[in-house]
Amino acid sequence: MIFALAAVLLWSTVATAFKITLNYLTPLQMVTAASTVSFFILLAIALSRGKQQLLLLELRRMPLYYLLIGLLNPTLYYLVLFQAYQLLPASEAQPLNYTWAIALTFMAAFFLKQKIRKRDWIASAFGYLGVLIIATRGDILGLSFSNPWGVFWALLSTFLWASYWIINTKRNAESIVQLVLAFGLALPFLIVLSLMTTDWSGIPWQGWLAVSYVGLFEMGVTFLLWMTAMKTASNTSLISNLIFLSPFISLLLLNQIIGETIHLSTILGLVLIISGLIFQRLRS
Repeated sequence: MIFALAAVLLWSTVATAFKITLNYLTPLQMVTAASTVSFFILLAIALSRGKQQLLLLELRRMPLYYLLIGLLNPTLYYLVLFQAYQLLPASEAQPLNYTWAIALTFMAAFFLKQKIRKRDWIASAFGYLGVLIIATRGDILGLSFSNPWGVFWALLSTFLWASYWIINTKRNAESIVQLVLAFGLALPFLIVLSLMTTDWSGIPWQGWLAVSYVGLFEMGVTFLLWMTAMKTASNTSLISNLIFLSPFISLLLLNQIIGETIHLSTILGLVLIISGLIFQRLRS
């Protein structure tokens, strides 16, 4: 429970960290710097656990697979996600990103031939109604979107994240090994691309501190805290449901730390999205 709550609290801060970091870095710079921090943190953890031989074995077995995974996550997924955060208030981008579990349902049905249950359809209706309310700021009938491109990038990120998990079903290697290899193979592409297209000079220390925080707690340590919680829990359902606290804590932090206005439509839409996700997970 302590590990899970620590992970939830840390994940609740990253939306605020995203917005702060985007004041100093472009989305591409942010992905590159954060991924670099994450890679070295994850590599240090993997080596401390004696995973050296497993890392080399997995890399020799399926180098193209891990390259594909790395180009999908962190490269493409976080580029799209940070673009959404740049265009939308974080209080809107973050709830939209929570619909990735609904996107996963439909993609699993298409690619893995899994059956879509009645509860999945109901959960999807709740979730995407919540998306519509957030995206239009409550003006559903008028369909007046606050930022159509921002909404598009946020929803696209959910399908990219779902794709990442579907591809991951093809390999049963340890999570820490997969992450180290994916981040390590993606980094050269990110570094070269960012050096060719962006200017790294003049970034203040606040930007470096903020992006290091993102790399440490969005992509690195927090994931391991969560996995430890799931492995040591006597009731994994109780632990996994704690994640639904995160978006609400995040809204509070966004309001108090960076002064974002939290619209009533955002809260209503988020409640619908979370309600749909919880309903989808209920057992018969």
